Amino acid sequence: MKRRAAIVGGGVIGAGWAARFLLNGWDVAVFDPDPETGRKVGEVLANARLALPGLSDVALPPEGEIAFPASVDEAVAGATWIQESVPERLDAKRDALARISRCADATAVIASSTSGFRPSEVAADACNAGQVMVCHPFNPVYLLPLVEVVSHDRTDPDLVRKAVGMLDSLGMKALIVRTEIDAHLADRFLEAVWREALWLIRDGVATTAEIDDAIRLGFGLRWAQMGLFETYRIAGGEAGMEHFIAQFGPCLDLPWSRLTDVPEMTPALARRIADQSDSQSVGLGVRELERIRDRNLVAILRALKGQDWGAGAVLNAHDASRMPPVPAVDAAQPIETVERSVPLDWTDYNGHMNEARYLQVFSDATDRFMEVIGCDQAYVASTGSYFTVETHIRHLDEVHAGSRIRVRTTCLLGESRKMHLFHEMQDTGGRLLATGEHLLLHVDMKSRRAGPAAAEVEAELRRIARGHARRGWPEGAGRRVGQGR
Repeated sequence: MKRRAAIVGGGVIGAGWAARFLLNGWDVAVFDPDPETGRKVGEVLANARLALPGLSDVALPPEGEIAFPASVDEAVAGATWIQESVPERLDAKRDALARISRCADATAVIASSTSGFRPSEVAADACNAGQVMVCHPFNPVYLLPLVEVVSHDRTDPDLVRKAVGMLDSLGMKALIVRTEIDAHLADRFLEAVWREALWLIRDGVATTAEIDDAIRLGFGLRWAQMGLFETYRIAGGEAGMEHFIAQFGPCLDLPWSRLTDVPEMTPALARRIADQSDSQSVGLGVRELERIRDRNLVAILRALKGQDWGAGAVLNAHDASRMPPVPAVDAAQPIETVERSVPLDWTDYNGHMNEARYLQVFSDATDRFMEVIGCDQAYVASTGSYFTVETHIRHLDEVHAGSRIRVRTTCLLGESRKMHLFHEMQDTGGRLLATGEHLLLHVDMKSRRAGPAAAEVEAELRRIARGHARRGWPEGAGRRVGQGR
């Protein structure tokens, strides 16, 4: 049975939450009195459908269904998770949570997206305040994994644990904030940088573009993968953080920041900031900027996945939790070895999947086939592996970013030293997109020379090869380069 989420407030954050739940297989109900809610949420969903599946090397579950009921009562009925995402006004949030709590299921998580209010403040009028907590995400919610989870003295601890488990299943990282505090954790850092930036603009020291360059071309890149304290630990050299503090601690007494001061947001300052921001974006609309942001974030996050570091480690753990076990193989049929979506950063200047990524997909399919016959990571570490010695790829049709693809693998030859595989890449409708043919040799990992596979691996390989041989060779197998169809 599908789980159901309710989103009350369909703005940028509410729509992002809807996308995160929907693309992870939940049914979603969004309530917002704005008559444009369906269109606005739909545009965010379109971006999310392109971006989020590409973060994962495992196919996401089938998408849930989305509805736009006419009332809060109808939206929250039967929901396991209810996310309040109304505008950042305390009266609006209190009113929304009071209405939600009157009709929510007694076991549901009721979470507020508030950026700065404490959970005890927003839950003040709720009839069951013990269900209410803060789950504060970061935009875009469908890509960034962090969620600050803040409870208050009446929040049910078991419900908090339940919420953390559900966030984990969505590929998100719950950061438990130890105590109630205005603006939680991350937004306090953002507010400090924001206030300093306002002074720099007000005093004519820098423009919005120059401030953004200072962040995105400098310390922002370090923060994206190591945060603040590990970055400064490295800056201290071999002596570490203690040396860094000894060196830069005295600077705290210098006038390097106006952190405790706030410039008056006069109409003139607001106009200056807006004009500079418009000039900086050179006519790009919000939706186009969102798509640019998403492509950049996907590329950065996938790079971190490759290093299994920071946000990338969260994504890898989510993939691992959803990776299906190695199946029992019916040797009479080709083996399903890959099912995934094409990431945004896999496309080239023609707008379709770069040819190098075809090889990556087929390499992943080969790795999965090796696991099927028992040549898994433990076997490779202790015994041997199969090394590719020859490859032939046919590119038969275009594949675009966001496309869901699968690979079916046929074993053309399987014996002690040799493995001959034929991969067929298809879309979800069965359309053939590409084929990859690969000859591999078993290699002893100690001598680094070709040698026989272990008996149990060879036996399974031969069993599958015999079964596939009865089907005959697939169309396109054994072709030479340049041979006509």
